[in-house]
Amino acid sequence: MPAEPRYRRIAEELRQAIAEHAYGPGGRLPSEGALAERYAVSRGTIRQALMLLRHDGLVTSRRGTRRVVLDDAPVQDFAQMQSFARWARSIGEVPDGAVIRQGWHPADDAEQRQLRITPGARVLRVLRLRHLSGRPAMLERTSYPEPVGAIVEPLPPDTVSVTEFLERGGVAVADAEHTIDLVLADAEDAEHLGCAVGDPLLRERRRTTDPAGVPLEWSQDRYLPGSIAFVVHNSLASTPLTRHHMVPDGRDG
Repeated sequence: MPAEPRYRRIAEELRQAIAEHAYGPGGRLPSEGALAERYAVSRGTIRQALMLLRHDGLVTSRRGTRRVVLDDAPVQDFAQMQSFARWARSIGEVPDGAVIRQGWHPADDAEQRQLRITPGARVLRVLRLRHLSGRPAMLERTSYPEPVGAIVEPLPPDTVSVTEFLERGGVAVADAEHTIDLVLADAEDAEHLGCAVGDPLLRERRRTTDPAGVPLEWSQDRYLPGSIAFVVHNSLASTPLTRHHMVPDGRDG
């Protein structure tokens, strides 16, 4: 897998600093020149990183001036949106999970299409139950193409974050496509989530790709009601999607 571009790593560090209120709402980021000197890169690389922050709705997009942090900058970055574990930690919850089963199978039509693999190719299918501080929250059905599946297969069944493990191994997640809708719980959902068959569940279908556009995973995650909500913020500069925790009384956390 190709190495993650330097500008994406810089953008990730700046996102984290903004999320931790290092600059404060309405504060100004260092100049392009100062950032280029800090990270020992060209101004062009810094501009690419700042472009990602603009697309995320974190900073203004005015040219010729230092970028201003927006008052309503989301506290969740792209990495948290991709990783259930990172998101859970960001809201003060303790994430964990357990693999219920996994195995290699010939890719079905949907997997061939989403993972862009040929008929007859194998995928590793993993069924994983995810918890928030010990409470069942989501049942995750993920299919990995063979190169990624070979990395995932030997992981311990209680691995907290597959995404973080892949990143440490040099597999970079660069882009994702999310489709969110409502489904009714089937018998498998009911067994592991503790709900009744036919109960409504929030479903997130997600495909992630690496910096070269190669699919890394195709996942269908089913969340219990009251555990999560997804919010889309629209602006002229961005349309980021964020995941929000739901507190027991039904209000956003």
